[in-house]
Amino acid sequence: MGVSLEALRAVPRAMTARLGRPRVSLAPRLDGDAASQWTRSPGLLDIRVATAEVDEHDVALEALLCLGQALWESTSPAEREAWWKLLDAEITAGVVGEIDEDALREKRALLAGRHSARSRRRLERYGRASFAATAAEYVHCMWHDVEIRSGSDYLPAACLRRRLELFLRWFPPNPGQRLWPGYNE
Repeated sequence: MGVSLEALRAVPRAMTARLGRPRVSLAPRLDGDAASQWTRSPGLLDIRVATAEVDEHDVALEALLCLGQALWESTSPAEREAWWKLLDAEITAGVVGEIDEDALREKRALLAGRHSARSRRRLERYGRASFAATAAEYVHCMWHDVEIRSGSDYLPAACLRRRLELFLRWFPPNPGQRLWPGYNE
């Protein structure tokens, strides 16, 4: 089993310029039963992904999620501000769904009550999870066609579009790539 080379080729150069070249290594299991781990060194983003009982597509998505987590750590103050404003607009509009299970869990923890909603730690965890998952989905959309899910647990299509368009401005696709058919051709 390997990580899809197409998934890694879909990573925009603007992301790799900021993070370094992604190098993915696979192991049946990682320490502490983690699904993935990452570290950065000059010019390199080293990603380790557990493969036991995981299909190749999900291994690739886990690698892209690591890329998103590393990207969160390198955001500029202006990017963070734009991200917080986007999340605030979604929450103010009553959006309860999220882009993936981790972000949904963090959002629910944040919004569980008044005390939780005031927690800087919970807010930071939610912001990081939603950003990382959105970054992964952004690259996923350039890797191949994706299916948008609907329902109360999922991010509404209009919100997903706003998030992806923000990433499109920050990290334009490589030449010959497109976010979705007919959008940025």
